[in-house]
Amino acid sequence: MSDSNTTDFNNPSSFILLGIPGLEEAHIWISIPFCAMYAIAVLGNFTILLIVKTEPSLQGAMFYFLCMLAITDLVVSTSTLPKMLSIFWFNSREINFSACLTQMYFIYSFSTMESGILVAMAFDRYVAICNPLRYSRTLTNSVVAKIGLAVLLRSGIVTLPYPFLARRWPYCRTNIIPHSYCGHIAVVNLACADIRISSYYGLFNLFSVIGMDVFFIAVSYTLILRAIFRLPSKDARLKTFGTCISHLCAILVLYIPDFFSSLTQRFGQNVPLHLRVLIASMYLLMAPMLHPIIYGVRTKQIRGRLLQLFTHKQN
Repeated sequence: MSDSNTTDFNNPSSFILLGIPGLEEAHIWISIPFCAMYAIAVLGNFTILLIVKTEPSLQGAMFYFLCMLAITDLVVSTSTLPKMLSIFWFNSREINFSACLTQMYFIYSFSTMESGILVAMAFDRYVAICNPLRYSRTLTNSVVAKIGLAVLLRSGIVTLPYPFLARRWPYCRTNIIPHSYCGHIAVVNLACADIRISSYYGLFNLFSVIGMDVFFIAVSYTLILRAIFRLPSKDARLKTFGTCISHLCAILVLYIPDFFSSLTQRFGQNVPLHLRVLIASMYLLMAPMLHPIIYGVRTKQIRGRLLQLFTHKQN
C-alpha cells in the first residue's frame, strides 16, 4: 500500500505508521537507543522475575507486587517496540486495522495496570511502616492475589472504550498515522467525525483513574511520613524512609512522563510533531527500563542476590 494513500475510502483495512515524522532519515540512528532501552528492560525485568522465583526469602507481598510490575513493563514495551523497529529498519509501516486497535488496547490497559500496581505497592509500604506487626496477616498471598486481580480487571475495563470508540468512527480521508505506534489520539484524529467523546474519555481516564491513583498514593505517603516523624531517632527515620525510596522513584519515572506525554499530545500544538512523537515513544520504554534498575540498586535483598549470582559465576 502506498504511503500517499489519501483517496476517499471508508473504514480502512490497515493504517500506515510513519514512525517519527520528519526524522525518517534518522530512523536507523534513533533505533539504536530504542534497542538499548528495550534490551535493558527485557533483561532487567526477567532478572527480577527469576530472582524472586528462585529465592525463598523473597516470597512476600512486596516482591509479588514487584513481579506484577515487571510483567506489565514487559508487556507494555513488547507491545510497541517490535513494530517500531520494523518501521525504523525495514520501512514496514503498514499495520492491520484490528492489529492497530489491539496494540492500542494493550498499551493503555497495561499502562493503567502499572499505575494500579504502584497504588498496591504504596499500600504495602503503608502497612509495613504503620502496622508492621499486622503486615503478614494483612497482606497474605490470598489478599495479594485479589489485589492483583482487581488491578487487572479495572485496567481492562476502563481501557475497553478506547478501541471501541476508535472503531465506531468513520475514516474517509487518510489512513496515515503520524506516529510510531497506534496511540489513541493519533488514530481518532484521522476520523472524519466529531471525536470529542474519545478526547473527553481520554482526559477522564487520565484525571480520574490515574488521578485517583495519585491521590491514594499521596494519602498513603502522608500517613507513612507521619509515622516516620514519630520515630524516636534520626537514624530510625532515615532507615525507615529508605525502604520507600525505590517505590517513590518508580512513581516519578511512570507519572511525570505519562502526564507530560498525554498533555503534550492533546494541547502541545506548539511543540514540533517529531518531538511529541519521540517523547511519547520513549515514554513507553523509559519506565520498563528504569524500574528494574531502581529496584536492583535500591532493594537490599535483590542487590544481594545479584551479587551472589555474579560472584558464583566468577568463581
